[in-house]
Amino acid sequence: MTAEALPAELRRAIVQIARTPRLLVACDYDGTLAPITSNPDEARPLPESVGALRSLAGLHETTTAVISGRALRDLATLSRLPAEVHLVGSHGSEFDIGFVHALDAKARELHRKLEAELEKLVLDVPGVSLEVKPASIAVHVRRAEYDAGRRVLAAVHNGPCTWQGVTTTDGKEVVELAVVQTDKGRALDTLRHQVNATAAVFLGDDVTDEKAFARLSGPDLGVKVGDGESLATYRVPDTVDVATVLAFLLEERRHWLYGEQAPPIERISMLASERSVALLTPDAKLTWLCHPGPDAPAVFADLLGGPGAGHFSIKPHRNGLPLGQRYLPNTMTVETRWSRLLVTDYLEPDSPPHRTDIVRVISGEAAAQVVFAPRPEFGGVPVRLVTEEDGLRVLGTSEPIVLRAPGVRWEINSDGMHDTAVALVEPKPERPVVLELRCGTTDLGAHELSEIDRRARAGAYWSDWAATLKVPTVQPELVSRSALTLRGLCNTDTGGVLAAATTSLPEEIGGVRNWDYRYCWIRDAAMTVRELVTLGSLDEADGYLRWLHGVLATLAGPERLHPLYTLSGSVIGAEAVIESLPGFAGSRPVRVGNLANHQVQLDVFGPVVELVVTLAEARGELRDQDWQMVRAMAEAVTRRWNEPDHGIWEERHVPRHRVYSRVMGWVTIDRAIKLGEIYDREIPAAWPSLRDAIAADVLEHGWNDEVQAFTTAYDGTDLDAASLFVGLTGLIDPGDQRFQSTVTAIEAELRSGSTVYRYHRDDGLPGSEGGFHICAAWLVEAYLLTGRRTEAEELFEQLVDAAGPTGLLPEQYDPIAERSLGNHPQAYSHIGLIRCANLLAQ
Repeated sequence: MTAEALPAELRRAIVQIARTPRLLVACDYDGTLAPITSNPDEARPLPESVGALRSLAGLHETTTAVISGRALRDLATLSRLPAEVHLVGSHGSEFDIGFVHALDAKARELHRKLEAELEKLVLDVPGVSLEVKPASIAVHVRRAEYDAGRRVLAAVHNGPCTWQGVTTTDGKEVVELAVVQTDKGRALDTLRHQVNATAAVFLGDDVTDEKAFARLSGPDLGVKVGDGESLATYRVPDTVDVATVLAFLLEERRHWLYGEQAPPIERISMLASERSVALLTPDAKLTWLCHPGPDAPAVFADLLGGPGAGHFSIKPHRNGLPLGQRYLPNTMTVETRWSRLLVTDYLEPDSPPHRTDIVRVISGEAAAQVVFAPRPEFGGVPVRLVTEEDGLRVLGTSEPIVLRAPGVRWEINSDGMHDTAVALVEPKPERPVVLELRCGTTDLGAHELSEIDRRARAGAYWSDWAATLKVPTVQPELVSRSALTLRGLCNTDTGGVLAAATTSLPEEIGGVRNWDYRYCWIRDAAMTVRELVTLGSLDEADGYLRWLHGVLATLAGPERLHPLYTLSGSVIGAEAVIESLPGFAGSRPVRVGNLANHQVQLDVFGPVVELVVTLAEARGELRDQDWQMVRAMAEAVTRRWNEPDHGIWEERHVPRHRVYSRVMGWVTIDRAIKLGEIYDREIPAAWPSLRDAIAADVLEHGWNDEVQAFTTAYDGTDLDAASLFVGLTGLIDPGDQRFQSTVTAIEAELRSGSTVYRYHRDDGLPGSEGGFHICAAWLVEAYLLTGRRTEAEELFEQLVDAAGPTGLLPEQYDPIAERSLGNHPQAYSHIGLIRCANLLAQ
């Protein structure tokens, strides 16, 4: 029997409950898992049901249980259910997971009296049997002659059932007398509480199961097996259907938790405009889009939740894998190609600030299937789709959304909460199909420009900019792509710069190290726009410094800076979890916001001052406003340089006296002095001696004789790739033996093949992570500074090889599993690639 045979309403309910964060699946035994038999000792469960329960129990955050009236020992012996499935016997008075009721002396005495009295009542009545359990006794009359069975049941009800302290449960041809307060509803509540379930499924056929159905509420799901009145919302005929329900629930739960085969992160391409980003899978599925900005809730979150979390897909009607995907040269326009079909995607530049417009063009000669499934607010609000002459209107959202698609005929389907639109389109060589997703407007009218003109305008927006860059001779195409990617992470409206386009792409598949990078870090943004300055583009640095001046204007001083802000420059909200999303390849939780917002990170001033130095050098002048900021940051370092902090890696441990943070304090003062000297600004008398004091402090306390290296912090022997900055910044001469030794120590402990880890210490979080591309880039630079050019070139080539087919890099790489990890595309990684290429070309 297939799932299609189940009622449509039940299928929809199963799909919905399969997406709950922590699921409890419980069911009765006789008449539910196992068919009713004349001899209860022959009731065996259907193998299909057993397999589904076992597989469900093996899923993440999923618990299965059988709640039966049978004694726990008999239930275990008869059912032969695997250990993963919890067993509850005697209507809830016996649990296999530590809840067995210990009977006090009074209850034990009552149990003995009950047994003696019931033995008298059933004496010499053929077919009637007693089932003695630890906390109850069941009287079975199923095999007795009918009238004789009625007489026994009446005698039991009129006698022992009336005794004080006895709880009675009536079933089909059985009555159970317990000396503890118990029923299947209480048992279900006990299980729910123990596993902290967010929703429960219960299936049962007996009148005793009604106590469990009565406890279901909210998102819970009750399924009655067979005939008879019931509190359950849904009903199936027999135990074969129970197996089908469990199998369908398993399929939906597994699919929701782990998704389809998740695409390799580095193979995902980014679309960008001057204020928005979107991600596209290698087969042209729009898998990630947030609106009204990159740090807003997602409209399409397929990347983190599978198709049910929202997507916009185009593929050949006769399915086949694409032949390839590429960016049109020097643009952010992406082409995905099959043998007779081409899909071209771009985000429209020059649209109004409140708009996010994506154009999708289907050309070629093959029929294509289009699936439009918007799920605004991470799928948290019900969505209706209404067809109009020129497209679709999305209803139920706070932000207006329409899809202009003239001439396309849509079929609208609903899963009970969300609508999905499906269409079959047939482009002609001379007439492509154009789909325009417009977020932030209700306008379905035709655009004033043709699609050809708009595509040319979108391409020119990027290619005109790329033509101004001074690209090194080493890996010029990949450097250009990295520059375009960094430019795509910049918001030209505000000047803010994204650290990455995504949230919660995992540092370990299936792990919990999943963070939201859709914000503007003071440090990361300064490093991003500085690298663009080195390539000849100054506008992004001007925009970022304008953004930073605006943030500083709201504070008493630079030491009050948070490590990160929204793209608009406001303080970000509290870190939260989107419970409804299972995460990329089952990696949960999915987070929004970032607790690092509340940390102390004293290294942030160094990269900002280095940006001012690089920008002033490129421009030939130092602006007064920038000098005032540099002075303020130097004064902040003067006041706070010797404090512990959380550091560049934002560890959620207690602060430490970190070498990297101290070095960046030194950089702040050193570069401020040089700026003053070059541009004839007044230098406070205390700065030179402070610079010397910080350097002496690092050399005395940061160096560790035991490991022959500069360590992470003053209080340990653990190593950190960021400590390479002792030499990379010039605090000590790269030829100094201590730096050479540090490079060797970090290579030995933190480099693994093609990548370099940040550190290997316990950082207070479970699980592991990959190596960081930015750390590999730092080691490349360190190799060059210490005269090891061959090693530098080899490691750089390995960094290049980690890039995806369209040239993008996420944050990390796992050299064991040989796969990319972390948020994508990551500014740090592309900063490192550009810097290495520039250094190797010199």
